[in-house]
Amino acid sequence: MARTPARIAALLLTAAAAVFAVQPPALAANTLSMLGADVSSVQRSLDLGAKYYNGAGTAGDPLDILKGVGLNYVRLRVWNNPASGYNNQAKVLAYAKTVKAKGLKLMVDFHYSDTWADPGKQYKPAAWSSHGISQLQTDVYNYTYQVCSALKAQGTTPDSVQIGNEINVGMLWNDGKVVNNDFTNLSLLLKSGYNATKACNSGTQVIIHTADADSDANARWFYDGITAKGVTWDITGLSYYCMWHGTLSNLSSVITDVKSRYGKPVILAETAYPFTAANADSQANSVSGSAPCSGYAATWAGQASEFTAVQNTARGAGAIGVFYWEPTWYAIAGNGWDPANINGTGDQWDNMALFDWTGHLNPNVRFTA
Repeated sequence: MARTPARIAALLLTAAAAVFAVQPPALAANTLSMLGADVSSVQRSLDLGAKYYNGAGTAGDPLDILKGVGLNYVRLRVWNNPASGYNNQAKVLAYAKTVKAKGLKLMVDFHYSDTWADPGKQYKPAAWSSHGISQLQTDVYNYTYQVCSALKAQGTTPDSVQIGNEINVGMLWNDGKVVNNDFTNLSLLLKSGYNATKACNSGTQVIIHTADADSDANARWFYDGITAKGVTWDITGLSYYCMWHGTLSNLSSVITDVKSRYGKPVILAETAYPFTAANADSQANSVSGSAPCSGYAATWAGQASEFTAVQNTARGAGAIGVFYWEPTWYAIAGNGWDPANINGTGDQWDNMALFDWTGHLNPNVRFTA
């Protein structure tokens, strides 16, 4: 057959079509589906008469205001028996109704303590203080199942739960502490929490949360350690505060590695940045300085830019979520840091909230998918 110019053109078009037909579809850019905030202190603030205003200065419910700038997920910590009552099971149940009524998803953060649990302290609740590892497994199972089931019964089933909070070297010390690289006891507790959650509701996702965004070596040590003991989880949670956990470049590397290494979605369960170097009350701030991290001033613009950079970094590294820690906790007398002295202590986070000391939202902040 003669190959006329028209025929050659037709053959070329046919070949090109065939090539494009077998190419895989372009991968969609990663998105952040979990755009969240831990607002555990907000019930106490509201009970004390706190007011909240959006970026335009209009008063409103703090969840509505945050939802208006992109929030879709709320994280609530639960303490077993805090002296102040905040945030015990009853308080979490009450506020979970508000969260779900606004169409927001719910994460429950089990500290398994009567007070703060973090990398430096993991105190047993007083009711479990004399319990050894065998009884603690039962304690964790029963308490996790109890809270989850109570939430489910009132129509506010948690979408996700954390089995422990920033458990870099274990939880429920000393029985559940990792000593000499031995993850045995911790793994037993984590399995109890996982099994209780799935018995309550199979669709609730289990997060195991450390503050290991600073170090890939530390993250591997921990998650390799629990993996070797047969621990199962659904989402890997990390905390990232630039003043404590290093550069965004390092954060990206850690997220990328843990996502690939363990084959599970990754979230930043906590992050925050100050909008001022000043202090609103007599309680020293957790973070001070006019620019705690290079390139980001402690101003409204700096806070918003840093939060945007964290979200962009997490998204780019393949994470699925970022949670701002305590954006609503501005200085309100009586809503102190210490649950055992909530009226007599101040707020260490008043310069890190997304609302200023009069309750007005930083107008530059956005939660972006």
